[in-house]
Amino acid sequence: MGGRPAVAKALIVFFAILTAITVVGFLIPWRREVASEEGKGIDLTITYLLVVAGIFVVLGHVILARFIWRSSGGEVAAYGRPSKRAEWAWSIVPVLVMLVLSEAGVLFVSGPVWDSLYVESPEDPVLLEVAGKQFEWYVRYPGKDGKFGKADLKSVNETDNLFGLDDFDDDAQDDIIKRGQICLPVGRPVVVRLRTYDVIHSFFVPEFRVKQDLLPGYATRIKFTPTREGEFDLACAELCGLGHYTMKGKVRVVKPEEFDAWLKEQMTFGG
Repeated sequence: MGGRPAVAKALIVFFAILTAITVVGFLIPWRREVASEEGKGIDLTITYLLVVAGIFVVLGHVILARFIWRSSGGEVAAYGRPSKRAEWAWSIVPVLVMLVLSEAGVLFVSGPVWDSLYVESPEDPVLLEVAGKQFEWYVRYPGKDGKFGKADLKSVNETDNLFGLDDFDDDAQDDIIKRGQICLPVGRPVVVRLRTYDVIHSFFVPEFRVKQDLLPGYATRIKFTPTREGEFDLACAELCGLGHYTMKGKVRVVKPEEFDAWLKEQMTFGG
């Protein structure tokens, strides 16, 4: 590097190492194996963002290193100011390129995923309701009639009525209530209705790539289609109190016939 200052040499080495770390970091697999149809599209969106961001990071480091190399060798003295048109072009064009790649590109890639998660109404879905309460998950299936019974928070009893169901409601009699356990059939769309008994919680299954907040006073919804069998962790992804770390559940994905048999074996609210 000739007579260039040590600081300039150190900066160039620093940018080279940072660039190498960025590239290696993008190549190392860090996500859990996807287990839902929608998760594939979410992974594609994440990969697109990482690649675009990575290209800009690497390109920016190369430009900075080149600038340091030239300026530390005295080449700045030969610098001639470009025209105003060129200055405006170098200022605006990168911004436009960034907007197209980062914003328009993300909308194009993630649009179908968004529709699948929140807009489309699947045929013959598995319906269930998940309620969050410090620091537990409560799960309810509608039973054979496919209808959820009436529920009232004022009637919630942690011993024998976790959802506050109406004893005199016919639709509630065949509802199935579970504590921290979800069973789902592989290959069939699932629609989950979400609500909270207290503070904000967040329904999160990493392998499904789904995360949806539970908001006080509102009923939110998430939809996904499991693509492989197995047992997966259900976590709360929103800090909800001192016991937040204990708010866990299990999601078991099984064959359709095994799921049907499991439903028949479960005790209903009406007994």
